[in-house]
Amino acid sequence: MANKIYAFLGPHMSGKSTMVSQLMSMGIHYIPTVTTRVFDDRYAYKRKIYQTVKGDRYTQEKFIVDNSYQAHSYGLRKSEVLDAYKKHKVSIALMHDVAGIKQLQKFINQDLVTIFLMIDDEVFVDRMLRAGCSNDEIRYYVETADETGEFEHWRDVDFVVKNTSTARIALEQILAIIGLVTLVPQSDFDNLVK
Repeated sequence: MANKIYAFLGPHMSGKSTMVSQLMSMGIHYIPTVTTRVFDDRYAYKRKIYQTVKGDRYTQEKFIVDNSYQAHSYGLRKSEVLDAYKKHKVSIALMHDVAGIKQLQKFINQDLVTIFLMIDDEVFVDRMLRAGCSNDEIRYYVETADETGEFEHWRDVDFVVKNTSTARIALEQILAIIGLVTLVPQSDFDNLVK
């Protein structure tokens, strides 16, 4: 089996960070996303997934994926992507738009698997409200998603996981895509994800 990188894409509140956190807790290698965004306390859990750096430091980095989303820069370091690809059978990464996927495909096209986390409008608004977002924030995210076509990116990926129910159901579907649905001894699992 060739080493694979599974890249997650989806609109705001689709559960990308939740899925990545769950997969990381299972021991699956994660390629960290570097960003200029500073996460407030409402999104404190994202601080474990994203590496926030100042803008001047960000511009000095060498990225394979480098794009912007809502006035912030996001990237995957070239050294970390290549290291993951060489050393781990399975790695995961977060993407913020289709342009990032296209950048990554230039380096590892056949060994890149893209997964879109799909949500509907009702789930989107419900999750925004639960996160404590105001009506103005919700309107802003909806307008941004419409302008950038975030809800339509499912057309540009390999797999779509509808994440409108429980996180567990979505996680099981993702594990099936990755090929980790068979119970194996821990030592065999460790070898699969190295």
